[in-house]
Formats: sequence, structure tokens, C-alpha cells
Amino acid sequence: MNYSDILGNKVLSGGTITREEALKLCNEPLEELCAKADEIRRKFCGNKFDVCTIINGKSGRCSEDCKFCAQSSHYRTGVDKYSLLSAEEMLQRAKEDDINGSAHYGIVTSGKALSDEEIDAVCEAVRRIVTETNIAVCASLGLLNESQYGKLKEAGVVRVHNNLETSERFFPNVCTTHRYSEKINAIRSAQNAGLEVCSGGIMGIGESTEDRIDMALSLRELGIDSVPINMLTPVAGTPLALREVIGGEELRRIIAVYRFMLPNASIRVAGGRGLLADKGRKCFASGANASISGNMLTTSGYDLKGDMKLFAELGFRIEYRSN
Repeated sequence: MNYSDILGNKVLSGGTITREEALKLCNEPLEELCAKADEIRRKFCGNKFDVCTIINGKSGRCSEDCKFCAQSSHYRTGVDKYSLLSAEEMLQRAKEDDINGSAHYGIVTSGKALSDEEIDAVCEAVRRIVTETNIAVCASLGLLNESQYGKLKEAGVVRVHNNLETSERFFPNVCTTHRYSEKINAIRSAQNAGLEVCSGGIMGIGESTEDRIDMALSLRELGIDSVPINMLTPVAGTPLALREVIGGEELRRIIAVYRFMLPNASIRVAGGRGLLADKGRKCFASGANASISGNMLTTSGYDLKGDMKLFAELGFRIEYRSN
């Protein structure tokens, strides 16, 4: 019996793997690792699949210096710049995505945090979306406080997004304008307000294998059950513009190990999927059971109708729920 089977059987029996075991798992033969990860996914998640679409609700002029981001005001990237979209604009996109089969619709805004006035405007849009569509609403609005998250929940938001991006140790290499602890505090504030939290990171930004494992451990400690795995898409004008993109096999390995560590989570193939020749098909046989589809924020997106066909071909069942 290989090591992937040994650890996989431990997880299937309800056990939890350690940091040392996870690090060793990262060096196991890929196909055996991915096959066992998919077995774990089937045991704990079945064939349910979570597909999310997003809208860039406020673009550019961000005060933060995240080194991968086209929307940072610290870099010249040529990204579109505009203030918060109107409730009508957000509603119309939500209606389109609802018709085309998306389960969740995420309103994403640039900046460290929205103001109270902007939060109120988003809440107005959310109330209309909840009333006029069947789509579940998510929001990624920066580092908010518990009171602001409470307003969003009352309006109808079911889940908020706040990526850790990487490990606490490596985070200062990614961003210097806010701290890792601020992210943790915001996540806990959202949870205290009764919201689900979606949190993951970006792979290929210079992090080590240890950084990837430590981020997964932080997500496990926080009780995160929606984990987006992004693959860096280098953007001209950012400090990471010339970084080499990680390959599909490396992404599959990351996803598989995360499934061992987070057996119950929706592990979401997110940004960068379009760089893969198979658009992530093999990733969805390596433990992943969720994705972002449709338009992205500042990079090219995916055809939602085509994605829905792909997910069905792979035997997944889109999980819908009412707000």
C-alpha cells in the first residue's frame, strides 16, 4: 500500500493528517495521490458541485499593494477604474447568471474596505437580487467589521470572501499595507455575524510547499468550508508580471493535498483555470468540487454555459439553495 493510500484511509476513517504527513504527501506519485483525493471527495462531498460567478462591483484605485493585483494604485496596469456600480447594474448581471445556472453570485469590490455608505448601497442591491432571482449572494468587500457584516447578512448575503492568499510567514512578501492578522480578524468577525466564509489563496507567487501547507492548516483552524485555489495569472505592471506560471500537474497536486487536509470543503478551482489546456478537467478528478465561472475581475473568464456542460459531463450535480 502506498503512502497516499495509507493517509487517505486515515482521512476516510475520520482521522486528521498532520503538517508533517501533509508535507510528505506532497512528494507522492501524482496519479495515486489524485485518485485517493477524489475518493475522499466522493466520501465526504458526494457529487455536489458549487459554481460561483462574480461581478467586479468597484474597480481599481486600491490603496493596498498586493503584488499580484491589477487593481492596486501602486502599479500601472491599465485596469478599468470606476466607483461602485448601481444596484440596477448588479441586479442585471445577477439575473443573467441566475438564468445560466450559477449557484452563487459574488459582488467583489476593490479597496481595503468599503465605507458604511457603500455598504448600505451594496445592501440595497443584495435585497433586490434576493427578491428578484433565485441565486445565492456572496460578497467580497474588504476587511469589514462585525457590524458591517451583520448588515450584509440581514440584507441577504449568505457568504463572504476573504482570501488569506498564503501563509502568515510569507504574507509580508505579498502585501505590506495590511497585516495577516487583519484578515484573520475580518474572517472571525464575519463568522460571528453568522456568515459563511470563503477563503483560500494564490499559488505560484513565490511561496514554498511549506507555505501552502501552512495556509491549509490556517483554513482548517478557522473552519473554512469554501476554499478557492487560484493560480497566478501574471499581470503586466505588477511586481509578479514576469513570474513563471505553475503547471497543471502542480496545481492538481496542490488540490489533492488540500482535499486530504480539508475533506469536507468545497475546494474551488478559481483564477488561472483558463491557462490550463483542459480548463481544469483533470483538477476536477483530483479532489476539486467547485469553481468560479463566467467573467473574472480583470482577467479573461470562462463561458458559463460551456462550464455547466463540462461539470455535468464529469458527473457533478450543481448544488443550489434558496437565500
